[in-house]
Amino acid sequence: MTIKKIDLLINCQWIIPIIPRDSMLKDCTIAVDAGRIIGIFPQREAAKKFTAAKVEQMDHHVVMPGLINSHGHAAMTLLRGYADDLSLKPWLEDHIWPAEAQFLSEQFVADGTQLAVAEMIKSGTTCFADMYFFHEAIANQVRSAGLRSQIGFTVLDFATPYGRDADDYIHKGLALRDSLKDQPLIKIACAPHAPYSVSDQTLRILATYANELDMAIHIHCHETANEVAESLDKHGCRPLERLNNLGVLLPQTQLVHMTQIINEDIALVRDHGCHIMHCPQSNLKLASGFCPITEFMANGVNVSLGTDSAASNNDLDLFSEMQTATLLAKGVSGDAASLDAHAALRMATINGAAALGWDNEIGSLEPGKYADLIAIKIDSISQQPLYNPASQLVYTNAGSQVSHSWVAGKKLLDNRQLCSIDEHGLIQKTEQWRNRIQAT
Repeated sequence: MTIKKIDLLINCQWIIPIIPRDSMLKDCTIAVDAGRIIGIFPQREAAKKFTAAKVEQMDHHVVMPGLINSHGHAAMTLLRGYADDLSLKPWLEDHIWPAEAQFLSEQFVADGTQLAVAEMIKSGTTCFADMYFFHEAIANQVRSAGLRSQIGFTVLDFATPYGRDADDYIHKGLALRDSLKDQPLIKIACAPHAPYSVSDQTLRILATYANELDMAIHIHCHETANEVAESLDKHGCRPLERLNNLGVLLPQTQLVHMTQIINEDIALVRDHGCHIMHCPQSNLKLASGFCPITEFMANGVNVSLGTDSAASNNDLDLFSEMQTATLLAKGVSGDAASLDAHAALRMATINGAAALGWDNEIGSLEPGKYADLIAIKIDSISQQPLYNPASQLVYTNAGSQVSHSWVAGKKLLDNRQLCSIDEHGLIQKTEQWRNRIQAT
C-alpha cells in the first residue's frame, strides 16, 4: 500500500461534519492537503494511508466547520457599549450616526475591523459578512488575518465621511469589486443600508448591477414596526413589497433582521429564493422584535445566523448567538423541540455558506471543500459530563473554549493564541480609540 504525503492530519475525539445532517463521528482523522479536505477516516486507517507534514491531536475536542457570521459591521466594535439600552431609532440617529460623523475614517475602520476579526477568530468564526465603509481597509484586515469574508459596500442616499451620495458609494463599491476580483477569500456584495435610507432609483440601479455582475444584495429589512409603518405611509406598501416591485428580491438577496412579518412576506421571500440573516441578540437588545425563523424554515427558506455589530449586541460570539436563537425559537413558538442543537449548528455553518453563495466550498467537512474548521475543547467543568457534543456546543460556553482555527488549511488560532494578530498591540490601539471617543 502506497502511503501518501500530505500537509495536515487532525486526529479528533469528536467530529461534527454538518453533512450528513445530524451526524457525529468519534475517533476519526481529517486529512487536509493544499488547503482542502481529502477525507475523514477512522484514525487507524488514516495512519496507514497518510504521512503528514503536521499532525494535530485533538483528544479532548469537537472539530467542526468554522462558523459563518452572516451579518455584521466589524469596525463598529470600537463602539461596543457606547450607546446601550436604547431602541433602534434613537440608538442610531442620536448616538451612532453622530459618533460616526465625527470619528469615521480609514484608520477607525482598519482598527475596528482588526478588533472584530480577532474576537471572531477566538470564538470560532472563520467567515463573516460585513457591511460598512472604507472597504479597502476592511479587505486589508481580512487578508492580513486570513479569514474569509463577504464585504458589502454600503449605499445610502446621504453623505458620510466616506461618500457624498448614492452614486459615489456605488462607484467606490464597483471599483472595490474590480480590485479584489482575484482574491479567493473575499467576495463583494451590494449593501443598500435599508429600504428607508435608499431611494427607488438607487435600489433599481443596485438590482441591475446584482443581476449583471452576479453579486449578492445585503440589506437590513423589516427590522422594526416603525420601519414598516413609515413605508406604508410613504410608499403605500410594506418594505418587502416595495423591494419586490423594484426588482431587488433575487436568489442572491440577503435580508437582515426581518422581525415584522406577515404571511405575505414569507411567501415573497420563499418565492424569490431569498435568504434570511437572523440576528436574535441584537434584535432583542434593541427591542426590535422576533424573526419567525421556524415559519420561514417550514416554508423552505434558508435562514443563517449573524451577530450584527458589537455596538448593538455586544459580542461577536456566534456560539452565544446560536444559544439565543434556539431558546428564542422555542419560547416564541411554544415548542421546546423547535430549532434543535443540530439545526442551530447548520444555521451557523452550511446555511450561512448557502446564503453567501459559498456552500460548494465551505460550511461542512466534506472531501473537496476548503479546510475551514475549528476545534473546541470540551473538557471544562461547565461542559461535563458529555452526553451529546452538539448540545454541549450550543447550550454551554463553547465560544470561549475554541482552541484552534484554520481557513483553507492555514492556522489562525493555535491553543487560544492568535497566529496573525498582535493581541497586546491591538488592545493598546483600542484603548486609544476609547480615550478619544470618550473625551467628546
